[in-house]
Amino acid sequence: MNATVKRKAYLAGRWIDTPDTLEVINPYNGQLVANVALCGPKEIDEALDASVAALEKTRRMEPWQRATALAFVRDRLMERREEFSRVLSQENGKTLVESRLELDRAAATFDIAVGEATRVYGEAYDLGINPMGAARRALVRHYPVGVVSGVAPFNFPLNLAIHKIAPAMAVGCPMVLKPASKTPVTALMLASIIQESGWPVEAFSVLPCDRKAGQMLVEDDRIKLLSFTGSPEVGWKMKQQAGRKKVVLELGGNAGLIVDRDVRDWDWLIARAILGAFYQCGQVCISVQRIFVHQEIIGEFRARFVKAARALRPGDPLDESTTLGPVIDRGNRERLQNWIQEAMDKGASLLTGNEVPALGQGNCLTATILEEVDSGCQVVADEAFGPVVVLSPVESMEEAFEKANNSRFGLQCGIFTNDFGTVMRAFDALEVGGVIHNDVPSLRIDSMPYGGVKDSGLGREGVRYAMRDMLEERVLVYRV
Repeated sequence: MNATVKRKAYLAGRWIDTPDTLEVINPYNGQLVANVALCGPKEIDEALDASVAALEKTRRMEPWQRATALAFVRDRLMERREEFSRVLSQENGKTLVESRLELDRAAATFDIAVGEATRVYGEAYDLGINPMGAARRALVRHYPVGVVSGVAPFNFPLNLAIHKIAPAMAVGCPMVLKPASKTPVTALMLASIIQESGWPVEAFSVLPCDRKAGQMLVEDDRIKLLSFTGSPEVGWKMKQQAGRKKVVLELGGNAGLIVDRDVRDWDWLIARAILGAFYQCGQVCISVQRIFVHQEIIGEFRARFVKAARALRPGDPLDESTTLGPVIDRGNRERLQNWIQEAMDKGASLLTGNEVPALGQGNCLTATILEEVDSGCQVVADEAFGPVVVLSPVESMEEAFEKANNSRFGLQCGIFTNDFGTVMRAFDALEVGGVIHNDVPSLRIDSMPYGGVKDSGLGREGVRYAMRDMLEERVLVYRV
């Protein structure tokens, strides 16, 4: 990427420049990735006006027309897979392997939306359940709710934006997207594909902006649904400020992984636990942060898990041999080390990690495993969002369920057990949006309902489930 070229914002089919600039910095080496046009209230106002006007077009598109536009985007993403992946690694810091996987998931999400766009069904039924309904029938149809504002996070700047964009296109809702300030480039690249897809150009905008200007995307009454992915503190405040519009919040977590004593496949368990804890340097809402292992096997688990964590190789995300990239910036790396130190000051044991390699600009942190951590420590009670995991023994699965629930979050939880009765008890007992059997809580298939309870959010994503919030029902009652 040529860092000397300023990237323009995308406003309802036009590529625009602005006086102000947003610098996008590579989190590994501190180099400038791009200068991006920084938008303000004027540009957001124009985009919202265009979106309101475009609704008349998008709501009247036939399902096959929406599906065709979605398929175009899917195909072009795959054609430009390597280009997008390299830019993603530069602006976000994830390894090339992780970036390519995000591109694959992005295309898969559009592919799911292709099918779902043709399955927006209504229903018809007889109302004669009592004399008032005699000779009357009902026809129920679904209509797009209106303009959607999307606020995307830095950790999956492409696929989590697409989990807002693809459902909106599938149902016929215009959208204005605010990408994360640290990672706006791939979203702007995506806009260039959508521009050519046949989707009405007035119905989509990508506007990098600061939080103050972006407040319009929360409060403005032209918006009928706000979809936000980010921190709980910001998300719940947005809900208070959003007024009468619908709000979908996908927020944080400190996901638990429960390991029963009947482990049969140690290689699978450890490989998945390592992936769940340290994939994308732990900067995942459903990253494994707390592991509860039956005391009969915790010694074996500890030895294998620590050995595998030490084998992870920090380094340049563009180096194919790197298996652990940097955290997003120095401030977050320092925050993590402060949290680790707090736990150690209160008696925690450091099994491995908490080292800053002499690489890049100091944003790398080795895979860190702690044990005997006080439950009040931030590294347990809050969302770490980094390569840090806490190991704890339990005497029973019921104790594991109780400890996993001892959190203000409730996004997902994984459980390794070969007893399906235990699986069903976990499903009933765990206060989370999803329970993952014989795998880590970090598993997310892009078609499934995804979201949390408690401080982890409100509503669900997953293409079909996001579409439900973007539609409203209208009933016709007619006499026969």
